[in-house]
Amino acid sequence: MESPFVIVDLDRTPAREPDAGDRDRVVIGVAAEPRDAVEGFDVFLTRVSDPPRPWAGCADPYATAGQLGRIVESRPAACVALVQVLRMGSGLAIPDRLILESLAYSTLQGGTAFRSWLAAAPRRTPRPAETPVRLDRDGFRLSITLDRPWVRNAFDSATRDALCEALQVAVADPSIRRVDLYGDGPAFCSGGDLAEFGTSRDAAQAHLVRVHRSPAALLHRCASRVTAHLHGACVGAGIELAAFAGRVVAAPDTVIRLPEIGMGLIPGAGGTASIPARVGRERTAYLALSGVELGVGEALQWGLVDEIGETGETGETGDEMDDSATAAQRAFRQ
Repeated sequence: MESPFVIVDLDRTPAREPDAGDRDRVVIGVAAEPRDAVEGFDVFLTRVSDPPRPWAGCADPYATAGQLGRIVESRPAACVALVQVLRMGSGLAIPDRLILESLAYSTLQGGTAFRSWLAAAPRRTPRPAETPVRLDRDGFRLSITLDRPWVRNAFDSATRDALCEALQVAVADPSIRRVDLYGDGPAFCSGGDLAEFGTSRDAAQAHLVRVHRSPAALLHRCASRVTAHLHGACVGAGIELAAFAGRVVAAPDTVIRLPEIGMGLIPGAGGTASIPARVGRERTAYLALSGVELGVGEALQWGLVDEIGETGETGETGDEMDDSATAAQRAFRQ
């Protein structure tokens, strides 16, 4: 069987356009110094510490490429599905990207890699909240707070539904000029609640639920009014949803990670739509494939966050926030 990935050493081989055989492979380009990117590559790696988009910098890009190759070999279905979704999504509107992501996610839920991960994972006891999302209205301003601090605001179905209800208020009421999204406790959001992983036995029905109860879709609709305030762990859904916001403010302790490939899955909370709109599909692929932790400094350089500061202290009025979000929103409207 053909390898599920290909590494092209751009220092030794002239840049080439991908061929038909690359449709079901992860294509990684490596060079010591950044150069003009070629369409069709999924990841670009260089040793330069702060390279221009779409390159990702690392100390040893050739070793990192080899490590990515081993990850792809260990989870080929999830890795190939990821880059295919990212490639196809670049030509779709955000609502259609969310549907594409969900279809791929449901497919992978029935895969061997996810079932193996699930069987090996320790059993976790659900720890629900009576009110997983808290709302506070002050004039034209609405504050939405994820409120399960004892599990670092892990995202369960009740939190999803409550967040949808909160965002529907913002979407339906144009007098709300500013929406602030917070997470209570030590972390903004530690990602999907592992106590619920694998509890749905109907992947097709799960797809319909994700599409019809989608915080990502609602965030997209009111994004120009939303500021996400990040701190601590922003894992999986914690960054996928936040990246839809017109403005993202991150505390210095913020750490970002996309862990889904290790589970045999892809980001499923909208990340294949929101994160590429901010950093490009190649850097999104690198984050998801590698599972690397991204510190707040590099996230700022990439444009995944807009400001480093204490959460909740942006010093902007609602109108000023709308102006500052204009550039980010252009990408979401495409």
